[in-house]
Amino acid sequence: MENMTVTGSPFKTDQVLEDIATYTAAPTPFSETARTTARYVLMDTIGCGILALRFPECTKLLGPIAPGTVVPHGARVPGTPYVLDPVRAAFNIGCMNRWLDYNDTWLAAEWGHPSDNLAAILASADYISRQNRSKGKPALVMRQVLDAMIKAHEIQGVLALGNSLNRHGLDHVLFVKVASAAVSCALFGGNEKEIAAVVSQAWIDSSSLRTYRHAPSTGSRKSWAAGDAAARGVQLALMTLRGEMGYPRALSSPKWGFQDVLYGGKPLRLDRPLGAYVMENVLFKVSYPAEFHGQTALEAAIRLHPDVADHLDEIERIEIITHESAIRIIDKTGPLHNPADRDHCMQYIVAIGLIHGTLNAGHYEDEASRDPRIDRLRGKMDIRESKAYSRDYLDPEKRSIASSVQVFFTDGSETPRVAVEYPLGHKKRRDEAFPLIMDKFRENLRTRFPEKRVNRILQLNSDEQRLLSMPVDEWMELFTSIESRGSYELDS
Repeated sequence: MENMTVTGSPFKTDQVLEDIATYTAAPTPFSETARTTARYVLMDTIGCGILALRFPECTKLLGPIAPGTVVPHGARVPGTPYVLDPVRAAFNIGCMNRWLDYNDTWLAAEWGHPSDNLAAILASADYISRQNRSKGKPALVMRQVLDAMIKAHEIQGVLALGNSLNRHGLDHVLFVKVASAAVSCALFGGNEKEIAAVVSQAWIDSSSLRTYRHAPSTGSRKSWAAGDAAARGVQLALMTLRGEMGYPRALSSPKWGFQDVLYGGKPLRLDRPLGAYVMENVLFKVSYPAEFHGQTALEAAIRLHPDVADHLDEIERIEIITHESAIRIIDKTGPLHNPADRDHCMQYIVAIGLIHGTLNAGHYEDEASRDPRIDRLRGKMDIRESKAYSRDYLDPEKRSIASSVQVFFTDGSETPRVAVEYPLGHKKRRDEAFPLIMDKFRENLRTRFPEKRVNRILQLNSDEQRLLSMPVDEWMELFTSIESRGSYELDS
């Protein structure tokens, strides 16, 4: 790759920047597994965003910066009447998709949600397609969206394998910004050199702090942080394509580069060649909107529900054995102040599972949290690490997220210890999960659209070959808010 130039002098581009740019710019033949998984990620993520439109705390953040602004041939925001510039549209879509903590997950040295990049991809692709149509040019097709998703998943996920931002107090959405900048630049027609430049800009932007994800400061910013990162990636891409320069030593510059300033002087690395590994192995939140490190403990608690539901007042102690990352992120005692606090608390999640035998987004709201049984059970929980669980969590051949739960009663009796090694959304349980993901998608769509529209969307997205060739703007039209059109013409 031709090196970037800074103030007239050539510098060798940092290897990570070069590898990401080369991978993003090149056509890549992806496996059937990767494309099929990407199709389910597409449906699942959009469905999560549609469901989030039921929550006023989410919808108050949506729309244009200046109320009433409509961008000619702009990008649409699914389920809403908004037509926006691609930067603001990316924020809107990302805010919706992430609000309920229900989209896909990647767990490694760093954790995150690779489908957060779909916000940048859809906003860019819809905007490009509609602008092209206005000029008599062809729209992009959904195959390009799925390919961009696979690449964004791979960039974010492979960066996460060996580079832990959280141990430096930095938030994982930096990797969203990097991936979104790269793939949106490519969608807009950027070449390898331009992609390297925009990725360097994303690194120089750096990252938000993790303050809003941890007690005592856990708050709703964690639900829009990824949308913010995706939007910034699109903005940087558009600036770069107007000729803005890049910074080839953004990572490695002595004293002033990312590695020395914010990463303890350690080199950032890519632990494996970029391909489709992350999409093929990504984790789905199939049935329960809970932070993923708590999913197996929740499944165990739900299995124990029939044994304990009528004996909650007789519980003496609840023992949870899990992996180190879960303890570091979601082991919380004391008061929980808001839904963002509760959905990142292992004890709260397990208590809901034991009490109700299920969990949905409403269980994190203030009214549900006032149930005195929840805090009584939380106070009886003991969380411990299993070294074996922690090893298997990091083992690339296993990538388990194991937990076990056992309940002990005041009369000396106890339940069996229920252990769950792989959550429902794990690659090892794909055959079990895919039909349930379709059910989840259907139910989420029903919260916004009439049954005829729901069936049409399901039929199209179930036909992979038809979906791949569909123009992006026509696909987005399926999710145009009924309120914005004033009729059901899409359902006729």
